Amino acid sequence: MKFGLPQIALTILLALAAGFLGATAANHWNTASTETGLHAFVHDDLNLDSRQQERIDALEAGFATEREQLEEGLRLANAKLSQAMAEEHIYGPKVSAAIDEIHVRMGELQKATIRHVFAMRALLNAEQQRLFDRQVARSLTSKPDE
Repeated sequence: MKFGLPQIALTILLALAAGFLGATAANHWNTASTETGLHAFVHDDLNLDSRQQERIDALEAGFATEREQLEEGLRLANAKLSQAMAEEHIYGPKVSAAIDEIHVRMGELQKATIRHVFAMRALLNAEQQRLFDRQVARSLTSKPDE
């Protein structure tokens, strides 16, 4: 079967769209908005003392580096999916493996984010932890527009 220019262009477009959608979904799903909201909550609403503030700032700096690395891995996995789609043109073994890798990368990012949340929580006093826990639960169970 011969592929003409329109079929090749469509394949490339579909592969790019799939990669974009995967990246967009991952970014939406991985609690980035939860983390941003939680960050503001911790700094604005918990009345941190100077020691807590200093320690949380250090945690956030370390996590920013880790998150960048994990997000880069996710972008690379999306690129592999795009390549697999362009090579197979069906939901074949390469596409399936690339999707599995994306899920692994998303899971790694999610786990790192949750570890970061617990590390921040450990620096809070009992009352701050109670408020923090309520905010985390609200962030994880509410709709994005809420």
